[in-house]
Amino acid sequence: MSAIMSDGIGIANLPNQRHKIVAKRGAHFTIMVVGESGLGKTTLVNTLFSTELSPAKNYHRRHHKQLDKLTEVDIIKAELEEKQFKTKLTVIDCPGFGDYVNNRDSWAPIVDFIDDQHEAYMRQEQQPQRQDKIDLRVHACLYFIRPTGHTLKPLDIEIMKRLGTRVNLIPVIAKADTLTQNDLALFKQRIREVIHSQDIRIYQPPIDADDEAAAEHARILQDAMPFSIIGSTEDVTTADGRVVKGREYLWGVAEVENENHCDFRKLRSLLIRTHMLDLASTTEEIHYENYRQAQMEVRKPGEQKPRKFENPKFKEEEEALRKRFTEQVKAEEARFRQWEQHLIQERDRLNKDLEMAHSAIKALEAELDNLQAGYGGRGTGGRR
Repeated sequence: MSAIMSDGIGIANLPNQRHKIVAKRGAHFTIMVVGESGLGKTTLVNTLFSTELSPAKNYHRRHHKQLDKLTEVDIIKAELEEKQFKTKLTVIDCPGFGDYVNNRDSWAPIVDFIDDQHEAYMRQEQQPQRQDKIDLRVHACLYFIRPTGHTLKPLDIEIMKRLGTRVNLIPVIAKADTLTQNDLALFKQRIREVIHSQDIRIYQPPIDADDEAAAEHARILQDAMPFSIIGSTEDVTTADGRVVKGREYLWGVAEVENENHCDFRKLRSLLIRTHMLDLASTTEEIHYENYRQAQMEVRKPGEQKPRKFENPKFKEEEEALRKRFTEQVKAEEARFRQWEQHLIQERDRLNKDLEMAHSAIKALEAELDNLQAGYGGRGTGGRR
């Protein structure tokens, strides 16, 4: 104890104090997975954290919900422990995204959920009692790209633009074992070009100039984006007798943790081993602060967040819809008036034809009466 007390004034011991506080409190981390069904989102999350957080889904039944045409938001919570350090993990899945023929606005529930978590946390900070705050702000969003080998789809570009300004966006190429190494490299390059040309913001690991090893690792992670991923929780045996996580094919085994096969280890390092705290602090200091500042510029303290149809940015769209509806109603009314005029004219024509037919019938009846009267007079004269 005396040695500790005599070694300077103790400022250098603050990191140790911080370590004890963090070790006692544990940590919490929220990750969101976004992408079309069947890309292995659940499998990857289970593989990342070496546990079955969520059972595999039956995607053959996803078309039974086509009538809903809604993107859902599922929340899965778990507590993980490693070497007596506990982490509260929240995984947010978005089933239904991109599964329909018309995917217009399918990103809205996802974007709204992210904004709503910033809103909920901001309102809790404004309360007198703030001890038990519920924090579901998303620290990292994995966006799964279908391995087509071509480029990003318009839907991918649209939602990635919206997510990149709200959350730490990390693009991943799902099921990378379905592409050859050359095709995968070309696919990655095309995606990078689209991300650059469309000005899509993705998470970039910070480069520490004071730590060359950490800086080199960060550069490797940056160069690997978008990460190519193989997800599997099954143990398979390789040709040389090793038991690994992977997928078995006729030509061999695609290993999850083999960096020659995919970028799984790089992604796990980014999310957990080296940059989890940076993802959390970036969420707090950049994305949440941007949201809070934007809201405080347009709202008074304590004022409720306006609903969508009350939000000023939707007024123009609402007015356009109202104008279009009014024009459609006027057009329909004009069409009905034309039909009414046509029906009136048709009625008048039919009435006129009916009157003419009636007059003709009367004339024929009168002529028949005259003929009958003539024949009757001739018969009386003959009897005389």
